Amino acid sequence: QVQLVESGGGLVQAGGSLRLSCAASGRTFSGYAMGWFRQAAGKEREFVAAISRLGMNSYYGDSVKGRFTIGRDNAKNTVYLQMNNLKPEDTAVYYCAAAPWRSQWYGSSDAYTDWGQGTQVTVSS
Repeated sequence: QVQLVESGGGLVQAGGSLRLSCAASGRTFSGYAMGWFRQAAGKEREFVAAISRLGMNSYYGDSVKGRFTIGRDNAKNTVYLQMNNLKPEDTAVYYCAAAPWRSQWYGSSDAYTDWGQGTQVTVSS
């Protein structure tokens, strides 16, 4: 069990940037991969990005690749999501999640056992 708290969301103009943070406590942070998901109003949860335990590998959903960057700092028990060139369709609640075991598909929410409460990102046109 790990407790996750997202922060950094807010309102931003299209084309702007935000940096989301997810602070972890409890279980050793480096023991699991981390992911970001988002859910827009009236839409299904969508995979955004994931990063391996040591940060050597990262994965992105097609809709954000090239614009978003995931990173982690195990010494700070924190995972980040740098969001650049934001678009109105990026508006959603963003959740970080922890995957304690290796998965064949980190794009699935089923790979993750612990979730944060989410942080709202709103992008205006």
